[in-house]
Parts: sequence; structure tokens; C-alpha cells
Amino acid sequence: MKLYGIANCDTVKKARRWLDDAGLAYDFHNYKKDGVDEERLRAFVEEFGWGTVLNRKGTTWRKQPDEVKDAVTDAETAVQLMLAEPSMIKRPILEARGRNLIGFDETGWEIALEAGELG
Repeated sequence: MKLYGIANCDTVKKARRWLDDAGLAYDFHNYKKDGVDEERLRAFVEEFGWGTVLNRKGTTWRKQPDEVKDAVTDAETAVQLMLAEPSMIKRPILEARGRNLIGFDETGWEIALEAGELG
């Protein structure tokens, strides 16, 4: 499994703690330290939709000038913004063998674990 996010994000910290407590091994990909793979980002956008992958609730989005926000109108403009500002990628994203999960939802992750989709 691979967990994508930013190390100092509280939600990522909760997800990592949950994975550790469940005894699940994973690799952590820190966008700030390891960068963003454009192909992988595009795959997440394809799977989840750009409106889900682009975190418009966070501080980084709110700090953007209106002209930057207004320019995000489709998947391509969203991907370009997320490549430039990795903090705008919804996190965490967990790549697991049965499925990919975006955002940390303990109940959803428990269901995926019980279904054998994690591990």
C-alpha cells in the first residue's frame, strides 16, 4: 500500500496512526518532500474527479487570489494548479490492492479492511 499526503497534515497523521494501529504496512509519499507525480495525479483525478481531488476547503486554496480560483474550471486547470501547489491535493489518498481511498474516513477504511481490500 502507498499513502499519499503531507507529513504535518492532521488528517494524514490520523490515517497513519490508524494504519499503524491496524498493523498494516505502507509506504508514505510526502508531496512536500517527494514531489507530485503528474501521471499518478491524473489517475486520481480520472478515478475520483477533479472536484474531489482538489481540496477547496484548505488554507492554501483560501489564500489563492480570486483570479486563480476562478481559472479552475476543468480537470486540466485543476491538475496544473495541484502540480504547482501540492497542498491543494485532497489528503490522504491511499492506494491499496483492492481499491483507492481518498480522505480519511475511519468507518470506510474499516469496511475496506474487513472486505480484504487493504493490506
